[in-house]
Amino acid sequence: MKKKHLSFVAIAATLLATACDGKRSTTATGTDSTATADHSGMTQDTAGVQHQGDMGTPMEKGGLKVYSYSNSVDFPDADLDLNQPEKNAKVTGDSVQFNYEVKNYQLSQQTSDAGTHEHANSKEGQHIHNIVDNEPYTAHYKPTFKKAIKPGQHVVLSFLSRSYHESIKHEDAYDLRVINVGNAPANAAKFDESGQHLFYSRPKGEYKGADTRKVMLDFYLVNTKLAKDGNKVRATINGNEFILDQWLPYLVEGLPMGENTFKLELIDNQGKVIPGPFNTVERKVTLAQ
Repeated sequence: MKKKHLSFVAIAATLLATACDGKRSTTATGTDSTATADHSGMTQDTAGVQHQGDMGTPMEKGGLKVYSYSNSVDFPDADLDLNQPEKNAKVTGDSVQFNYEVKNYQLSQQTSDAGTHEHANSKEGQHIHNIVDNEPYTAHYKPTFKKAIKPGQHVVLSFLSRSYHESIKHEDAYDLRVINVGNAPANAAKFDESGQHLFYSRPKGEYKGADTRKVMLDFYLVNTKLAKDGNKVRATINGNEFILDQWLPYLVEGLPMGENTFKLELIDNQGKVIPGPFNTVERKVTLAQ
């Protein structure tokens, strides 16, 4: 087992749902096979905020339906190592050279169950999500590339992604480190490597045609886990709050055409945002016919 600079715990539910053939159980709708058609697993607080019930149980508010799924093909042995730049490296020039080593995972290949997922899929296949300072990620289909990054201190998260942009959520599938580009200011705030962190991944950019029917919401956690009686992610979609207490991908149905706003916050069991530079993030995505 390789050493990581940071660690996190992937939720046990995804492991328990893994079938012996390497895939988790599936249904025609892409939700977990234990999900029911009613909302018996859903709770609602006095403020009208709906909370995640059993895995796959839909939450509905403001014309939106939000529900988790866990039927994706699993890659328990997938491994990502970032060899360059090194942790806390000082990089000169106007671009950063990234050099990854990928094991037990094939970049630029379609994920085998891509055809069963009813949301956006990359025709270029499986890839690496490279996120700098929790800004929108860049997708990379080869393990070596250059990327323009402004001078300063930066936090870089990298993780393996299925062809349909769903992150692989276990320790060996990600890397998180600080790098310094150019002449980083001497008073640059130190990133707390032991802190609890939330990173935004999807949705991103523009969705067209059939891809607008179901839009995937996916995020990455470091040094924390989610639970009904612990930390959660508060997702505010077009002003509608949904409380997510499982680290799974979610599908969102009912988004209107045009601009949509997604806000994610990592919160404690009292509903307060956990301190961290990236634990509140807001993005806008566009849907078009």
